[in-house]
Amino acid sequence: MLMAHPAVLEELLRRYEELRAQQGEGGDGVARGLEDVSYTLCVSTGTREIAAALAAAREQLRRPATRRNTPVSTSVPA
Repeated sequence: MLMAHPAVLEELLRRYEELRAQQGEGGDGVARGLEDVSYTLCVSTGTREIAAALAAAREQLRRPATRRNTPVSTSVPA
């Protein structure tokens, strides 16, 4: 599975939190922005719900960089 670059995930999480904080202030722009960033987080993490997307993004960022960048072997030992 492809994984989003950590910098992209960090920016998406930052924008999500910022828009959530502004949500009470109203405005269609805030609601639309929150919808867009939520969708992008879901796509970037391979999830379908924002709660799962947030958890997956935070988990991916929590892992050490060496583990994030290590390719997973798909070969089966003989």
